[in-house]
Amino acid sequence: MSRRLGRGAILLAAIGLLAAVVLYNWLAMRSGGETPLGRQAPAAQAQRPDVSVVTVTPDRYQARARGYGQAAARFELTLTAQVQGRVEDLASDFDKGRRVAEDTVLVRLDDTDYRAAVASAEDDLAAARLTLLEEERQGVQARAEWRASGLGGEPDSELVLRGPQLAATQAAVANAEAALASASEDLAKTRIRAPFDALVIARAVAPGSFVQSGTEVATLYSTDRIEVEVFLSAREWANLPDQATLADGQWPVTLTSVEDGRRWTGHVLRVAQHLDEETRQRALIAAVDAPLDRDPPLFPGTFLELEIAGRLVDGLWRLPSTALSQRGEVWYLRDDDTLASFAAEPLFSAAGAIYVRPPEALAEVPQRVLAHPLNGYLQGMAVRPVEVTGDE
Repeated sequence: MSRRLGRGAILLAAIGLLAAVVLYNWLAMRSGGETPLGRQAPAAQAQRPDVSVVTVTPDRYQARARGYGQAAARFELTLTAQVQGRVEDLASDFDKGRRVAEDTVLVRLDDTDYRAAVASAEDDLAAARLTLLEEERQGVQARAEWRASGLGGEPDSELVLRGPQLAATQAAVANAEAALASASEDLAKTRIRAPFDALVIARAVAPGSFVQSGTEVATLYSTDRIEVEVFLSAREWANLPDQATLADGQWPVTLTSVEDGRRWTGHVLRVAQHLDEETRQRALIAAVDAPLDRDPPLFPGTFLELEIAGRLVDGLWRLPSTALSQRGEVWYLRDDDTLASFAAEPLFSAAGAIYVRPPEALAEVPQRVLAHPLNGYLQGMAVRPVEVTGDE
């Protein structure tokens, strides 16, 4: 009998404890998530996750355009021989990777035959000039004899006064002069010179080798400046100054090596007047003068990021780049700490920040924008904001 009474007491105690828990939860729900002791229920806390926000207001910022391109020499030349001959000597600086000055003789060809051709042409010219002098003298004598004959007017044939003979000898002199000039030019071409200050990219001859006319001798890159061609979209062009301002050769640009972050300053050289058939964009060409003399030097072939400052634009938000969601939206908080968003397309970006134009309804007062929106956020979702700086 006593055992039955003990079991009944335990059952009653359990039922009483369960009733107390149910009553406690019912009271918490009626009080809007508050327990009778004034503490927030754990379930209510989980409904408001923390979100990092930055407070922004519209301001004026300088637009920037960015593009990528490869550094290229102003001139890239495959130097070829213009006459044939055996290579006798090479310049001491004529090696791959070395720099050579304009008009430096890079290659000397055997010129024996060409000097002989010049001497022969000089001899032919001297003989032609002598023949011309003799013909001129004979022409004077023929005219004097015609006048002494007492015959009036002009003779029936031009041969009498030796006009055609004189023309023939004059033509022979002109031909000999041209032959001498050609022979002299061929002789000069046995000295293959650098056409500009250049960097030797490749050398294709050696002492003793034989070259024909048109044989490749070297590949040269000019060293006076580097040019970088960058294609920009229509939206990026809209952020830049007018074309006349850009094309005056003074507008600055910043060039950064994609590989190691080294930087150089340059200027806009010119702008293209057509759309590229493949990219359907217009190109801007920037230049860096004396690139190999810079510190650090800028080498041809370096892949670069180009950044150019543009117009001043009013009414923009400056946001961390992480504030733009994967779906191209910017999320912000309403006054009641619930989420809202709008689709945004940055006008430009710079230094880890994006610049967007907010809707007019949000431009009047400062707004709290989420710094790291998640894909799972929903419109109207209640959150707890945590203020951070714009750089976090």
